Amino acid sequence: MGLGRRANQVYIIDFGLAKKYRDTSTHQHIPYRENKNLTGTARYASMNTHLGIEQSRRDDLESLGYVLMYFLKGSLPWQGLKAGTKKQKYEKISERKVSTSIEALCRGYPTEFASYFHYCRSLRFDDKPDYAYLKRIFRDLFIREGFQFDYVFDWTILKYQQSQIATPPSRVLGLGAGTSSGLPPVIPNADRQSVEEEGRPVGLSSVDPSHRRISGQGINGGSISKQKSPLANDSTASRDVTLSNSTLLGQVKRIIKASCCL
Repeated sequence: MGLGRRANQVYIIDFGLAKKYRDTSTHQHIPYRENKNLTGTARYASMNTHLGIEQSRRDDLESLGYVLMYFLKGSLPWQGLKAGTKKQKYEKISERKVSTSIEALCRGYPTEFASYFHYCRSLRFDDKPDYAYLKRIFRDLFIREGFQFDYVFDWTILKYQQSQIATPPSRVLGLGAGTSSGLPPVIPNADRQSVEEEGRPVGLSSVDPSHRRISGQGINGGSISKQKSPLANDSTASRDVTLSNSTLLGQVKRIIKASCCL
């Protein structure tokens, strides 16, 4: 994510392990292969990747699903496993991933998440995923939960809260207009600056600027835009930026919508 005024901007970086799924000249899909070494982060690797099968579009979607469940749950069932070697650890992760059913992984969350995983695992190696279907099921869930798009992500609010604790009010008064929620831009922490600041990555707009959250939804049951400015009263800052579980779910659904458009 971007910093400061670009806190609502998504940057896609680090394509070191990326590869094209079809030939650039013939447009033929890459061939199916087995006995491949695991490429990528084992925590989010697809089942087929653990089995040594060449990755394709279906594996990207399955990995995205694991990332989303990690955002929702805070951890995945195959985290924290101990092993003597990296190979043994990968094997343990694979075994735990195979033994964890989709229903168990998604228990306590809307059924759309389980449907997403079942669809991903039903795809054949060279199938073109029905991206419109995947976007639709989450868009319908998003609407059913009563959310609308705004520019505010959970981490934007948390970073703003942290900046208010660490920064005296006199240093904040010079800030200009903030996000659509009325929150001033997030103040970046000097020791956490990343390559996004250098202008190398290409930014993708994370949300549709024409939408806002429905009145009554958001932080502490109220619209973020209706909160008092933290600049007016430091003592209310921490209360006004407390996240509810329903907001977290709404924010993750936005990530799903944006990710499936890639």
